[in-house]
Amino acid sequence: MTNQSERHVPVLCKEAIEFLNVRAGSTIVDCTLGMAGHATEVARLLGPEGRLIAFDRDPEAMAIARVKLARLCNELGSQAPQIVLVGEAFSAVTKYVQPGSVDGLLADFGVSSLQLDEAHRGFSFMADGPLDMRMDTRSGPTAAQVVNEASERELADLIYEYGEERRSRRIARAIVRGRPVTTTGQLARIVAHAAPAMKQDRIHPATRTFQALRIYVNRELDEITTLMEAAPSLLKPSGRLAVISFHSLEDRIVKDSLREGARQGIWEILTKKPVTAGEEEIERNPRSRSAKLRAAERTKTPRSGNRE
Repeated sequence: MTNQSERHVPVLCKEAIEFLNVRAGSTIVDCTLGMAGHATEVARLLGPEGRLIAFDRDPEAMAIARVKLARLCNELGSQAPQIVLVGEAFSAVTKYVQPGSVDGLLADFGVSSLQLDEAHRGFSFMADGPLDMRMDTRSGPTAAQVVNEASERELADLIYEYGEERRSRRIARAIVRGRPVTTTGQLARIVAHAAPAMKQDRIHPATRTFQALRIYVNRELDEITTLMEAAPSLLKPSGRLAVISFHSLEDRIVKDSLREGARQGIWEILTKKPVTAGEEEIERNPRSRSAKLRAAERTKTPRSGNRE
């Protein structure tokens, strides 16, 4: 576990912490703890009066983060903040966090290195493994159950909607013909045969299908919508929100929510355009290439009558 956590590189970490305006004594919520990359750097700034509340529904990631943060607290000694870890999805944040109690709220919606790099988790076609894709491996249907039990039309619709894949019907037809589908390698081969890469493509032909299944299995867009709706009520006046997205569906929800909140006088948007990784970070961590950071500040006095 230690080696994995040490290899993990948090995306846009410096920028996210700057937008959050982390100060000693702050209360910060990390909605997507992962392997504690962002959380570790936040915790160093909070001091003994500060508080970090972190969520993750992935038991494997939580186990790694727990060890890493315990080691950090030992290192910081009397200067360590209070750290509360919650092994649930971030949509449960309102069950654990009091309204108006948070100085900063951070979310990084990317799939973690742990999930992508471990074949047994079934997130990636780079290594063959069981077709699982659940972030919380304790509950819910696996991707294998979805591809083997959904109708051809249901598969086509979800691949089109969540993967933005134009050839979804052709892919769904091939998946149904190839059933039962039980491994990531088998699914990737079926998709690549049904919809081979075109000259202009820079990604593997199965990328969008895998994205669609992952989003569907984990209800990711519903989770993001719930969080964005809850965020204003959790933050103190002048509290900050920093959100990192990795594809257009995620980013669109965040962008639209912030714009509507700004129209209502709830948010002051701090990033007129999303912040992206620089060349040095992309070279160091190629997965940061698609990351987009948006940030906003909770206004002190929302305009009255603006919800009508």
